[in-house]
Amino acid sequence: MYRSLIIDDLGINQGMILENMVAQMLRANGHELYFNKFEYCPAGNSVSKIYEVDFLTVTGKRLAPIEVKSSGYKNHKSFDYFNEKYQVKMNDRYIIYTKDLASEDGILYIPIYMTMFL
Repeated sequence: MYRSLIIDDLGINQGMILENMVAQMLRANGHELYFNKFEYCPAGNSVSKIYEVDFLTVTGKRLAPIEVKSSGYKNHKSFDYFNEKYQVKMNDRYIIYTKDLASEDGILYIPIYMTMFL
């Protein structure tokens, strides 16, 4: 195990660890957290699939979905489909990831260390 740790080859799911860290920070700030799994058939497809969003919080009477990405932050298909399906009921959208603060297409990309400010 020591060798694996030194050469960065632990074979662990870093996304799962990151999601747990984010969940702890959000709960410490008083957020009620919900997980959402939904069925959706994107335009142009004939078969619906199951998608999931990491966290949902409620602000006022509107949803604020939160997706956590440890890598490949530009690929968030389930997050986009959630937006298409529940657009009327949503408030802010957040992606928490390992890069710099950014805003694009109505999504606020937040570095992990800024999660405590949500």
